[in-house]
Amino acid sequence: MSEGPRRVVIEADGGSRGNPGPAAYGALLKDADTGEVLAEDGATIGNATNNVAEYSGLIAGFRLAEQFAPDAEVEVRMDSKLVVEQMSGRWKIKHPDMRPLAMEANRLAPPGATYTWVPRAENTHADRLVNEALDGKRSGVSAPADEVARDEPDSLIEELEDPAAEQPPQRGWSWDAGEPTTLVLVRHGVTDHTTEKRFSGGLASANPGLSEEGREQVRETGRWLAPMADRADAVICSPVRRTRESAEILADLLGHEVTEEPGFAEMEFGRWDGLTFTDVAEQHPEELEAWMGSLDVAPGGGESFRTVEARVLDALARVLDEHAGRTVVVVSHVTPIKTLVAHAVGAPLESLYRMELAPASVTVLSYYRGGPEGHEEMSALRLFNARPDATILR
Repeated sequence: MSEGPRRVVIEADGGSRGNPGPAAYGALLKDADTGEVLAEDGATIGNATNNVAEYSGLIAGFRLAEQFAPDAEVEVRMDSKLVVEQMSGRWKIKHPDMRPLAMEANRLAPPGATYTWVPRAENTHADRLVNEALDGKRSGVSAPADEVARDEPDSLIEELEDPAAEQPPQRGWSWDAGEPTTLVLVRHGVTDHTTEKRFSGGLASANPGLSEEGREQVRETGRWLAPMADRADAVICSPVRRTRESAEILADLLGHEVTEEPGFAEMEFGRWDGLTFTDVAEQHPEELEAWMGSLDVAPGGGESFRTVEARVLDALARVLDEHAGRTVVVVSHVTPIKTLVAHAVGAPLESLYRMELAPASVTVLSYYRGGPEGHEEMSALRLFNARPDATILR
């Protein structure tokens, strides 16, 4: 991939038809020197105010910058005086709906990010993305076709059969270490909680099932995975309803029975379960602040990220022992999959905050045994957050 841009501009907007009412955001990322559009995002967010939608657009813009230009200087241009002044630190954030969004935007903002107010007439591209989302004409991230082609495989079976990918990437390893154990990790499809952006935990949660949209997402992923059916040794899922339903769809297409592994269940959110981020910020503000600041803090009655990490890695060890040298499809959730990715690449657990995982997306990890003493097992990330339509979705 060619060297990325040195400077980028985020143009972002949001709108609500009713204020509050049906709302959406729009964001685009441009090369500041050439004006080339690097990526766009536009999606609905349910019923919300204009200001909530505008902050959502800013957050989406920062995520585009992180994905497509992680080392570039960032300037944000918006026609929302409120967002620009609050993010610049000149206005206080008084409204409770704004505080968690501003916290998230500040967390995502790269060092040195600047904010510029522009007239509405100079923000028409982002405004168009908002209206396209509200009109049902778009949803999620899009990027130039050549960028997508470099980042996403044309075929999952091609990726899994690439001989070069079968070799451990670390220096000092024996190339005859044997067949790797490969985990094809699939996130479940959407539920009503997913689309409403509500905390949805594991076995102790309200346990919503897949929506029809979620079922179709998983069917589409299953059809993409179908060519590797003869390589799959098993389909494993967490016992949570939405993953069990997703796994059953995949297992039917791949010709396997489903087995359950409780260690791959989603984090328990305790009394936050079923609430939105804004709800939690209003009802449990001190608890939320502590949770966002530490991987060891759990919501009331829930689990911390560290607790989840321990049980996920225990489950991983069991799967690797039982299916050594084979390919296994594992249907799980956002937190366990991101935990496995961080562990596989040797990244700190804090890296979970820097990953996004689309519903029904596919992530592939391979584990190799036979390394030097003290390193009996090594791992490689071979695919992350891939979808059959070769787009990165929200």
